[in-house]
Amino acid sequence: MAPSKYDDELWQMVPEDPGPPPKELVDFVVALGRVDGAALDLGCGDGRLTPSLRARRIVGADVSDVALDRARARLAEREIELVPLTPDRALPFADNSFELVLLAETIEHVVDVQVLLSEVRRVLVPGGRVAVTTPAHGRLTGLSMLLRGFERTFDPLSPHIRFFSARSLATLLDEMGFTIESSRVKRGTLFVVASR
Repeated sequence: MAPSKYDDELWQMVPEDPGPPPKELVDFVVALGRVDGAALDLGCGDGRLTPSLRARRIVGADVSDVALDRARARLAEREIELVPLTPDRALPFADNSFELVLLAETIEHVVDVQVLLSEVRRVLVPGGRVAVTTPAHGRLTGLSMLLRGFERTFDPLSPHIRFFSARSLATLLDEMGFTIESSRVKRGTLFVVASR
């Protein structure tokens, strides 16, 4: 696997111990419940959220070696497999490998979202679920752009390359063959669960 130099550089700017993950993210993951088979934390970063998953087998995967090194240190006492990924390439997992795939604060960083979601669909078992969190953009973002301008609404140095509203994410997931089970916005974050 070829790690992402860009993502490694971003992770080098993040403090080694940024504290616990936001409570609303932990609550969302815990509310997904336990799966009998395997769960994948796709874009697991430093692994702060990974232990919130409940499954017989838990896998964390990321494109950044820096993030995975931090995850290894953080999760050393847990039975969580960590896998390096190559951006915009097929996931190194067999078809129908996971009952649950978590994309927490990940999809907004991905260049080819169609490849990502088609791979997620491929590795999910029939009826499996994908759980997505991402910053929520919608009417308030549009109003902010109107009042403050594009440059003051979006940081040009932000690593986010995608911006989703509840409607645009639901449309994308539907077009990629998923069925939306739930969608809500809380504290500026979009929380979506969809099934294959």
